[in-house]
Amino acid sequence: QVQLVESGGGLVQPGGSLRLSCAASGFTFSTYACAWYRQAPGKERELVASINSVGGITNYVDSVKGRFTISRDNAKSTVYLQMNSLKPEDTAVYYCKAWINKIIEYWGKGTLVTVSS
Repeated sequence: QVQLVESGGGLVQPGGSLRLSCAASGFTFSTYACAWYRQAPGKERELVASINSVGGITNYVDSVKGRFTISRDNAKSTVYLQMNSLKPEDTAVYYCKAWINKIIEYWGKGTLVTVSS
């Protein structure tokens, strides 16, 4: 059974940090690229960061460059998103995705991040 389970979300003050984790099971995680998406209330889901299967190539949306870092541990079948200098506009449900091509992709159910004082 394929599963992606996100954790680490919560309420944080502006300027704070959170580390999201996404634990995968039921497929060969090390052969899949991964990404974090987010969806704020009333907005479309957007790609935040992506990482290739071996972790050597990462990409970020401009709004999080220099603040967020995506990484993965294939031995633990887990992908991470370290979020620093959080802003209220980072408030959203964060989802992880693993994919191997345009047809085979898996999504988690999301974890809520709220940035507020």
